[in-house]
Amino acid sequence: MLKGRLLRAAFGLCIAALVGVDAAHADDAVQTATPEQAADFIAHDFRFSDGTSLPEVRIHYVTIGTPRRDAQGRIDNAVLLMHGTTGSSEEFLTPLMRRELYGPGQPLDARRYFVVIPDGLGRGGSSKPSDGLRSHFPHYGYNDVVEANHQLLVDGLHITHLRLVLGVSMGGMQTWIWGERYPDMADALMPVVSQPIAIAGRNWLWRQMIVGAIRNDPDWHNGDYTTEPTQWLRVMPIFGVLTVNPARMQTLAPDRKTATDLYDSLVHQAAKNDANDVLYWFESSWDYNPTAQLNQIRARVLAVNFDDDLLNATDLGVMQRLIPLVPHGRYVEVPETDHSYGHQTQTHPEAWKSYLAELLAGH
Repeated sequence: MLKGRLLRAAFGLCIAALVGVDAAHADDAVQTATPEQAADFIAHDFRFSDGTSLPEVRIHYVTIGTPRRDAQGRIDNAVLLMHGTTGSSEEFLTPLMRRELYGPGQPLDARRYFVVIPDGLGRGGSSKPSDGLRSHFPHYGYNDVVEANHQLLVDGLHITHLRLVLGVSMGGMQTWIWGERYPDMADALMPVVSQPIAIAGRNWLWRQMIVGAIRNDPDWHNGDYTTEPTQWLRVMPIFGVLTVNPARMQTLAPDRKTATDLYDSLVHQAAKNDANDVLYWFESSWDYNPTAQLNQIRARVLAVNFDDDLLNATDLGVMQRLIPLVPHGRYVEVPETDHSYGHQTQTHPEAWKSYLAELLAGH
């Protein structure tokens, strides 16, 4: 059953499926009664932070709910959600997310809020190396992803103000960037499973395992390959090892055969992705280092991390040291329980939606 669930999931969500996001619990009322649209925005003459440019950059996005306008005609109920490194907008469209976030009476009740969920640049239906340019695609950074999302909102959807920016994992890191880059645009920021420091230590080493396996594969040919590189596929399960807490992983793989089957399933899922796209995913953090400008953030901030997250280890004391630099910043480190999942607790909003409700209430 476990293997079957993994094989039904796209790689960006396979760990979420692995740790128990159950499609059987979909709330049909949320899915059928809530206005939902998917579309593409084209940013023309998009200039990347490394100085390169493309005549067109496509950003795919999904909206949930209906925009509401104030007396001046401005949209005043918009929320931006940003997904993790290996994900896309689908990360926020699982049955569990729909039920726990957008349903009646939930923190982002779609009757009240207009929720915008982009596929980050380089992922999903947005412009990415595998569209044709391969390694000639500009080497975007997190700041470019944030800028593309900003253009989608302002130029595409004519949104100039946000009630909330919420991001998980990579999206959490981009939430810190958003608060610094556009300090007057959002009322509140909620970065989940992220820290406002440059990626280093364990979080950098595991990424380099994947990057190095791709770049040193004899079939890679500097990205102009005719046969997909495969060495990195055998390394990719490290993602599961580090993003699911040890207790949950032991439950999922309690014996050698189950663990081996799980490994094979994760390799199988990774093979559904293009090697250049994956390389860019993990290298795009090259420009992430928000520490020096934390004092520029004007929005209310509630940063949420989890004690059993191995990527953003709470025992490093990062939030204790840096949150005092954020003028209206607070943080919470959620203890490990029998119902937590390590880094992948991000896919379980029932574990953190109470903090979201608190932030939106202005507390």
